[in-house]
Amino acid sequence: MTIADVDPTSEPARACLAAYYAELATRFVGGFDVALSCDPEAAAMMRPRGTFLLAVAGGLPVGCVGLKGNGGPVAEIKRLWIDPAARGLGLAQRLMQAAETAARDLGIRTLRLDTNSALPEALALYRKAGWVEIDRFNDDPYPDHFFEKTL
Repeated sequence: MTIADVDPTSEPARACLAAYYAELATRFVGGFDVALSCDPEAAAMMRPRGTFLLAVAGGLPVGCVGLKGNGGPVAEIKRLWIDPAARGLGLAQRLMQAAETAARDLGIRTLRLDTNSALPEALALYRKAGWVEIDRFNDDPYPDHFFEKTL
């Protein structure tokens, strides 16, 4: 399994994001519409502002995470997703660690993220990894939990 920095508009990245959005639509009460979400623009997830990491196994994309930056010391983790066939292998933790490493390399010192209580495995992952719950920091209609981590 490899983790690589890729263009978030590439076909493998778009395939992961489409699968992520489809899964959210089935898990969120009322569904999910990416047009209503605070969807990051691709440039915010490309160096030097951020990065988009893709996990690949057997030549197939099996997970992703975005680091959305604005050139400053604070950035957001966005769109963490693992293919159901690859879950339980610690890949989400590896992607999050890789995103934190990339953030440090870009001079980012504080990370934030948001999630929904319909994703209990995400909540558990963030809490276990030392993320601290904070007040709402955006107006996205979907999240109901907000976290921060100082690097």
